[in-house]
Amino acid sequence: MSREPDPEPDEPATIHVGQDAAGHWLVQDSGHRLEGRFVSRDAAIGYARGECQMLHATLCMATAPLVPCVSFAPLTDGERVAA
Repeated sequence: MSREPDPEPDEPATIHVGQDAAGHWLVQDSGHRLEGRFVSRDAAIGYARGECQMLHATLCMATAPLVPCVSFAPLTDGERVAA
């Protein structure tokens, strides 16, 4: 079974690098398909540059805090990690 390729986006992707309100370094794409959390600005920018090359995207430093798509809060007593 073959799958048709995804259509090309109308606008080129943008990879955003910045910090969230808690100071974590994040990398996110404009299509909300990519997110990473990094220990330093240099690590985040290094990762973002590689993704920009692969996705033919533009790198943009965020001017406002980024909002993580994935929560970094610890699990509560009622939550469990999937096996």
